Amino acid sequence: MKKLIFLSLLTIGFLSCNNTTSKGKDGLKKEAVTAKKQLPLLQLGCYSFNGNNNTIILEITNLRNGVNGDLTYIFEGKDNRSGTLIGKVTGDKLFGEYTFMSEGVESIREVAFLIKDGQLIEGYGELNENGTAFVAKSNLEFTSTMPLTKTECDD
Repeated sequence: MKKLIFLSLLTIGFLSCNNTTSKGKDGLKKEAVTAKKQLPLLQLGCYSFNGNNNTIILEITNLRNGVNGDLTYIFEGKDNRSGTLIGKVTGDKLFGEYTFMSEGVESIREVAFLIKDGQLIEGYGELNENGTAFVAKSNLEFTSTMPLTKTECDD
């Protein structure tokens, strides 16, 4: 009989630990709030667009202390551009410095991507007189019809 009472009390104790409601100061039951773990806006790996004979590939290789990766543009009828991206995420946007080779010449220009619904949408805007940086980041338009989507990286 003592075992039965002990097991009953033990069971009731365990069941009460799973209770997700509690009473506040006013005596009303309040539901426990569980925090949802938010996924980071960017993840290591590849984001790409492939369509209309155009390809863009961004492979993010490091997310510590900013964003580092390799960015390649292959557009039909134009010279390929391939280089490195060093940037940072500000809110829902990735801003970076893109150092690339094209026609045997190294160039640097600023790039921007809106991070939305798991895609990267490139932003466009007025450039400085050298064509290397945006005049006003707040005036960028993220209207690219070539969104980059998270994909598997090609080895």
